[in-house]
Amino acid sequence: MTLKKTSLQIAFIFGMSIAALIGAFVGIFLAFSLTGLLHVDEFLQITSDSNKAVDAKIVEMIEEESATIAVVERVAPAVVSIVIKKERGNLYSYNDSYFDFFSPYEEIPVYTETEAQELVEIGGGTGFFVTEDGYVVTNRHVVSDEDAVYLVVTSDGKELPARIVALDPYYDIAVLDVEGDGYPIVSFGDSDFAKVGQTVIAIGNSLSEFENTVTKGVISGTNRSIVAYDDDGSNAVIRNALQTDAAINPGNSGGPLINLLSEVIAVNTALSYDGDSIGFAIPINDVKRIVSDIQTYGEVRRPWLGVWYVMLTPEYAIEMDLASEYGALVQSSQEEEAVIAGSPAAEAGLQEGDVILSINGESLSGRETLGEVIYQYFPGDEVVLMILREGETKEILVLLKAYQSEE
Repeated sequence: MTLKKTSLQIAFIFGMSIAALIGAFVGIFLAFSLTGLLHVDEFLQITSDSNKAVDAKIVEMIEEESATIAVVERVAPAVVSIVIKKERGNLYSYNDSYFDFFSPYEEIPVYTETEAQELVEIGGGTGFFVTEDGYVVTNRHVVSDEDAVYLVVTSDGKELPARIVALDPYYDIAVLDVEGDGYPIVSFGDSDFAKVGQTVIAIGNSLSEFENTVTKGVISGTNRSIVAYDDDGSNAVIRNALQTDAAINPGNSGGPLINLLSEVIAVNTALSYDGDSIGFAIPINDVKRIVSDIQTYGEVRRPWLGVWYVMLTPEYAIEMDLASEYGALVQSSQEEEAVIAGSPAAEAGLQEGDVILSINGESLSGRETLGEVIYQYFPGDEVVLMILREGETKEILVLLKAYQSEE
């Protein structure tokens, strides 16, 4: 009896041990299996997220490319190339620096009368239609040669003669007129909303050889001050210009700078030769006013005060022993009187030595010059000048007139 009981106990203990071992193996197997499943799920989740990120990038790239293509297709028909031609006989003169002391040529080429009258292409630029009846905006320096003939080449290859309607005396802007009607026109945006980092597109006659060249970049800066030079050496100081890294090459001048809404927000005007990827454009809000003036008055109208002045600095104010460190000091130049005879300033009683402190309450203590503040108004506007004269301040009422070019 004892042996049998002992055998049963041993069998029971052995059976339990086997069961425990089997249970342990099953537990370990299940644990590894579940862990493996979890790792597989994590891998699948990561792969799915990665694919979604890649898909999003592809979608974003496709959308940006589609937007760029759409902008070009909408605006390009309104962009024109401007071809500059000149009679062969007027290309050279004894006054040209081309024929200076170091010139390798001993004499000016001699042409027959027919040869001398032949038109020769000497350069080019870009412009764009702003009215259906043929007004084209470009840069003033593109059409500055009075002896040249200007032709407009449309996007479909038509070559049309153009005449100069107006040259803006303040900005580097000109307006040409082409006969005809029904031309495609651009849409104007609002350059006041231009932001650094904003995507922009330039279309132009690159290097005066490659029509309808498209470049793309961003607005790199705003409120830049630049100087644009004409071929004859004259220049225009352009303030509040937009800076862009969209490639602007010789020949692109006068072309549109466009946002992704297919709106022109600036006119390409200059590139810096001191650095790569630095171009500048005139804000379109200033151009709108020019076009409006021409449509209404047939000319560009600028408000005119009629003084020569120097913007004060603290150092210059101390040197001149003035009671104000800011403002516009009315001061004569080497060739001109401080207050121009017959000007609004003369009629209002402004005198040399007066310091203009503010215009209609807007102080001249900031970065804007007297001319820039005056430009915000229109011919016929009355403005109140706060001036400093012999240590005392007083107000003067001035009726602004339209600027009359001496040309």
